[in-house]
Amino acid sequence: MLHLPDFQATRLAEAVEGLSPEALDQLPFGVIKLDPQGVVQVYNREESLRSGRGGMPAVGLQYFIDVAPCMDNGYFKGRIEKARAAGVLNISFEFIGDFNDRNREISVRVQAAKDGGSWIFTKTPEATP
Repeated sequence: MLHLPDFQATRLAEAVEGLSPEALDQLPFGVIKLDPQGVVQVYNREESLRSGRGGMPAVGLQYFIDVAPCMDNGYFKGRIEKARAAGVLNISFEFIGDFNDRNREISVRVQAAKDGGSWIFTKTPEATP
């Protein structure tokens, strides 16, 4: 049986690097992989569902222009650029994006990918009954 990593795994990017697209689609949190130029290489099922994109394609598109322009700002993209410039792309923060529910906060983790790109992981808090 395949072991799937938890959102809080210390080396989450390393844990997902070798997973198949089918395994990435089984994860209960959003997984986005950008190449060094910001082009989407991976956009898992959970991210597609929670982002509101539904079945709209994301792979092959510029993430901060075509997929998530609401994240092309200093708070989101700026943090990633600052961490990359410091030489250590391993950050976590909370973000409220341009979603159907504008009050929905998401937890974000961004870690370096082996190819010089980045992995972006997103998780929304579980609803409380």
